[in-house]
Amino acid sequence: MTTIATDREVAGLRCSQVLELLGEFIDGELDEPRRRAVEAHVAGCDVCERFGGRFAAMVRAVRGLASDDAETLDEDALVRLAAQLSR
Repeated sequence: MTTIATDREVAGLRCSQVLELLGEFIDGELDEPRRRAVEAHVAGCDVCERFGGRFAAMVRAVRGLASDDAETLDEDALVRLAAQLSR
């Protein structure tokens, strides 16, 4: 599990749980209840709202750099990038 400086519980999820789900959220891979829970948490947590915005921008930038023949980033690489952004 990823650790972060602030791990508040908002809308039934802790910040660390939201961080773990962020990649799936951005990719649209969460089921409806989890998606709503992440949205509710982010709406009530300034820390996750700011981080989520930076993370989403980073993902868009990385995807924009990728070419059709380039290998896609694996989940471990995204988790490492997220850890760097949270510092």
